[in-house]
Amino acid sequence: MKTRILLIFSIFTLLTSCNGKSQKATANIGSTVSALSKSILLVYQATNGDYWFGSDADGVYRYDGKTIIHFSEKDGLSNNRIRSIQENKQGNIYLATLGGISKFDGQNFTTLTPIKSKFVADNWKLQPDDLWFAMTGKSGEKGPYRYDGKNLYQLDFPKHYLADSFFTKHPDKPWSPYEVYSIYKDSKGNMWFGTGNLGVCRYDGKSLSWLYEDHLTNIPNGGSFGIRSVMEDTAGKFWICNTNYGYTISPDPIKQNDKILIKYETQKGIEGIQLANGNNGVYFMSAINDNDGNLWLATYDQGVWCYNGKSAKQYIVKDGDKNTTLFSVYKDKKGTLWLGTHQSGAYKFNGQTFEKFAP
Repeated sequence: MKTRILLIFSIFTLLTSCNGKSQKATANIGSTVSALSKSILLVYQATNGDYWFGSDADGVYRYDGKTIIHFSEKDGLSNNRIRSIQENKQGNIYLATLGGISKFDGQNFTTLTPIKSKFVADNWKLQPDDLWFAMTGKSGEKGPYRYDGKNLYQLDFPKHYLADSFFTKHPDKPWSPYEVYSIYKDSKGNMWFGTGNLGVCRYDGKSLSWLYEDHLTNIPNGGSFGIRSVMEDTAGKFWICNTNYGYTISPDPIKQNDKILIKYETQKGIEGIQLANGNNGVYFMSAINDNDGNLWLATYDQGVWCYNGKSAKQYIVKDGDKNTTLFSVYKDKKGTLWLGTHQSGAYKFNGQTFEKFAP
């Protein structure tokens, strides 16, 4: 009788844990801290509600609404410089760092071992549950990483038609022009990759096609901005790096000799932007759509711009009396907007302004 009771209790416990709310695993690593680092570049909310904050120098922080846990290289993180945060369907957290891709299973970090493609065409696939990564700032990268849940593939882009002229002009360039600065999945499931100096590449599962315009990569007063952000708005128009033009994109690429190019038309850009230096457009680091269909653009040093399809409004972000420089904008599960900054921590939108987040 006791055995039967224990068996029933065990089955009930199992069913409860499977059908009820997911149980948080308690990690035996990490340290409890009272505040976040200043260099919080990224904000991400996991399915279980936890917030993850990725820094540029101090590892990553997890906040469950009560406690902040700090994880770094000493806890098994591959590197303290975080470049992206993602989650798979199993609830594992994946962090792209300058030292590799780290997986956190709720208990421990493991570093994924990449499989280097031997040929350019190797391991390029478009599967709905794949995770894509870039390790921006790591010298020599020539393409993105794709993780299918079992294997991490290090991919290479095919040779770009502007590559030879780039290397001729810049023989001592310390980074690869193919380096991936941004990754974006559009409404049709296509993957977009913004590169350092060769424009933007779209992968539709069949071919890799390119779009290059000089003003998207090179800023007017000199220097290279690179493709920091690609964004599709709720009307289906694409915005790439700056507000000078929007783009209507054809689903089918076009071929010109040995080039495979994205077919597109330029559209009117965002009007109503007027800066103190006389510019009527901005370059943006990151962009998202909010729950009302507004487009939010985070710039490096010109705050955040909100575009409702007709007009643009600027939100200056302050750290005390000084303007702060921004890295990313993020929308959480409830639609609340967050900002990642270079040296001022994380910011949260209160409906009127962005204020520094203090857990």
